[in-house]
Amino acid sequence: MRYRIASVADVRKDGYLFTVRDAHGEETEVFLIPCDENEKPPVQAWVNNCTHEQQRLYREEIGVVTRDGEIICPKHGSTFDSCSGYCDSGEAAETTLLSVEIEVEDGQVYLTDDDVRFLHDGPSDDDDDDAPDSTSHLQL
Repeated sequence: MRYRIASVADVRKDGYLFTVRDAHGEETEVFLIPCDENEKPPVQAWVNNCTHEQQRLYREEIGVVTRDGEIICPKHGSTFDSCSGYCDSGEAAETTLLSVEIEVEDGQVYLTDDDVRFLHDGPSDDDDDDAPDSTSHLQL
């Protein structure tokens, strides 16, 4: 089953956040991020969580921080390739972000992952007391 999330044009450099329900019934935030325009698809979808520590990569105040095609964890500075999700530096080195399956067709981004169900655009509605702390010691 496919669900239209956004147009490729809607996916800004700082990302596009939406919420899904995962196979365990939990609300999970996912963000779309532009990828190298020569890649197929030209955007990728990643679960909004650093692999080192439960820490959001997309923050409502700033979106996703990127530099030179890499996503930067705002807490510890680990850098993840926007296209592959692989981290080669920082606390999360040698790990890969969790992906969510999407397809791009005629400039539209569709959620195609059978393990999740689209709920809504924007952040999760769950009030999670264990949510990642927004404190950052990273200075850019």
